[in-house]
Amino acid sequence: MYRALTTISASLLVALGVVMLVVTLLHGFGVGVVLGVLFIAAGAGRLWLLRRKAT
Repeated sequence: MYRALTTISASLLVALGVVMLVVTLLHGFGVGVVLGVLFIAAGAGRLWLLRRKAT
């Protein structure tokens, strides 16, 4: 249960970061680019740690 919820929340963080990045780039460069990259990094890092811990 924990692994599934962690995977879902981390995937949602990555998806939210991608959406923030795309929307910000479509409307001009802004702070959303930095936040989008940080959200992507946080979600990807969490997924990486989850996978690394399993092996």
